[in-house]
Amino acid sequence: MTADAFEPKTFDIPEFRLQKGQLMRDVTLAYRTLGTLAPDRDNVVLITHGYTSGPQMIDPGAAVGEGSWNALVGPGKPVDTNRYFAIAANMLGSSYGSTNAASFDPVSRRRYGPRFPDITVSDIIATQRLLLAQHGIDKLVAIVGPSYGGYQAFQWAVDYPDTVKGIAPVVTSPSVPRERSEGRVARLRASLSQHPNWNGGDYYDAGGVLETLIEIRVAVLKTYGTEARLRDTMSDPAEIEAAIRDEATKWAKGFDANSMIILAKALRTFDVTAQFAKIRAKVLYVLSRTDELFPPELAATVMPALKAAGVDADYLLLDSEYGHSASGRDAHKWAPCLRAFMESLG
Repeated sequence: MTADAFEPKTFDIPEFRLQKGQLMRDVTLAYRTLGTLAPDRDNVVLITHGYTSGPQMIDPGAAVGEGSWNALVGPGKPVDTNRYFAIAANMLGSSYGSTNAASFDPVSRRRYGPRFPDITVSDIIATQRLLLAQHGIDKLVAIVGPSYGGYQAFQWAVDYPDTVKGIAPVVTSPSVPRERSEGRVARLRASLSQHPNWNGGDYYDAGGVLETLIEIRVAVLKTYGTEARLRDTMSDPAEIEAAIRDEATKWAKGFDANSMIILAKALRTFDVTAQFAKIRAKVLYVLSRTDELFPPELAATVMPALKAAGVDADYLLLDSEYGHSASGRDAHKWAPCLRAFMESLG
């Protein structure tokens, strides 16, 4: 089986039972692939994307917050698609093709909107597991992903410990304090509710909430280290601010505001630290020196806890000025480490 990253595909799940018990019908998962699936299906690498990006993160020059991973996934690259079959799946509840708040509920025949069911990170990866099963895949060489993608990698390792040889969670953490996720949800709702079209999240027939979404994205990009990236080619502060707004506008036109809330709510119960002993996979944990969201101090607690649980884990501090965008923007700085990690998995 061969495929191209520029040919997004969809996988349909007739019925999906959520962790909290609710049944969703006609769930769609969008995904992209690169490489050739081996006859015995033992060469699969799952690429998990961040909070506000999608499978397009593996495309050349992808304009995603965490930076394009095209330098890391592809022919001859650390996740070498001459050897591995890479699958990048769009999260349940996210934009870019999977079932989300803008989708029509087959039962009510109206958009889910704010009525989209409460999902968990375990639900997100369970849909990925069904996607893999559809391809006859029951084992993974590795799961590699930044930010929210790292949450997924950690969750995979504890939910399905015998299915994966290695995980590389990057600029991320194995837990999110509940107050942090609750705070994010509250801030998002407070900001979005200021838009006259908000209507409690039922804004689809009223023209959307684009302007407010742009403002939210501008603030997010600044925490991602975008200003440092733009200073490589720009010096005028006004020019940099305009470039950030332009990038934010392009993103806001393709992402649904409710998806931000859905995925933030899914983190309210995310914490796998007490389950480290379940992990059988080898771990490569990567943080960025200048990341405001996941500072390098996290390693001082995460790494000893992994070791104490008997997990084979290595840590890399990425020396980058690009903050949360470092994994893509400075891919060359940690590509050799990722390549060695992949080789170590056999």
